[in-house]
Amino acid sequence: MSHVLVLTTLPDRDAAAALGRSLVEARLAACVCVGAPVQSIYHWRGSIETSSEVPLTIKTGADLFDAVAAAIRAAHPYELPEILAVPVCNGTPDYLAWLDAETRLG
Repeated sequence: MSHVLVLTTLPDRDAAAALGRSLVEARLAACVCVGAPVQSIYHWRGSIETSSEVPLTIKTGADLFDAVAAAIRAAHPYELPEILAVPVCNGTPDYLAWLDAETRLG
């Protein structure tokens, strides 16, 4: 199985923790790291916006990306949430085996 880190941000820690927990409970992620708030600066609808956001790093299998993205969209308050997958090019065999075991459904 190949692996990815899925990145997203949410507007507050409670929403980030709730999404992270739901992904792990659904076995769509083996682990979700909820980061410290960051300041995001971005273009949106012709203006430069600034907002405080909480980043999530979601550790999962590449084959689960579509399901993870759908779960993020369903729970996310933003019109256009960040949902990016970064391929994992290497990792320790025991950690990757754990990731596989924890995201195996059924």
